[in-house]
Amino acid sequence: MKKSSIPDPEADLLAYNRAAWNAQVHADNQWTVAVSAAEVQRAREGDWSIVLTPHRSVPKEWFPDFSASPCRVLCLAGSGGQQAPILAAAGASVTVFDLSEEQLKQDQLVAKRDGLTIESVQGDMSDLSCFKDESFDLIVHPCSNSFVPNVLPVWQEAARVLRRGGQLLAGFTKPVFYVFDQNRIEKGELIVKHSIPYSELTSISSSDKAKYIAEQEPLCFGHSLSDQIGGQLEAGLRVIGYYEDHWKAYPVGKYIGDMAATRSIKS
Repeated sequence: MKKSSIPDPEADLLAYNRAAWNAQVHADNQWTVAVSAAEVQRAREGDWSIVLTPHRSVPKEWFPDFSASPCRVLCLAGSGGQQAPILAAAGASVTVFDLSEEQLKQDQLVAKRDGLTIESVQGDMSDLSCFKDESFDLIVHPCSNSFVPNVLPVWQEAARVLRRGGQLLAGFTKPVFYVFDQNRIEKGELIVKHSIPYSELTSISSSDKAKYIAEQEPLCFGHSLSDQIGGQLEAGLRVIGYYEDHWKAYPVGKYIGDMAATRSIKS
């Protein structure tokens, strides 16, 4: 993609992050590389796992028994050919929803290759108006809400499209990750610089932002725990499970769990 075709994030953040994630697919970002045919086959045989955070697998007891009854699953902002194909191979009826058409193509690539049925829908995770109320039994939301400036509509929409008794499994970046100077983090130094909420539109220097845009990096936002967890409660979800993970590629994770996942139920 030519630099001249990169949308201005100040004018249209959605268009910018969509183009950035499309570019990440072509750059083989780790979150865009589809699962193998061998992984899909193991999932068909009952041997499977997925992640919501960088490393730690979601506990198997967090999932319903897909073989016991039909389960409608929404992979929310979770394309890239990773979670959706595994869940489909395990027996779920899967819809994957994402902003990036190139990411969605990764799921369809696996579906075609391995004979899976996966419905793909393109859109903004904050607006699920294309789905009716109580359309899904389970929502799987990998660590992706750091790419929207306001996470509260994501929880509201997730709660709306979940059936009563349905579950939301969500990963997110903890706010502690964003308080440090990102340039110094790359040097292994933890220097407190930013406050929460954090925005790469407003919190970083113009030169750093220009660098991110030139490299077609998606722009991130750091949300408070009040918004990440309290926001789920306000949306009518009850948190019944929680764990933390450490993003090993960054020094913050050496000292504290900088990623987390929740299991919530709609009462």
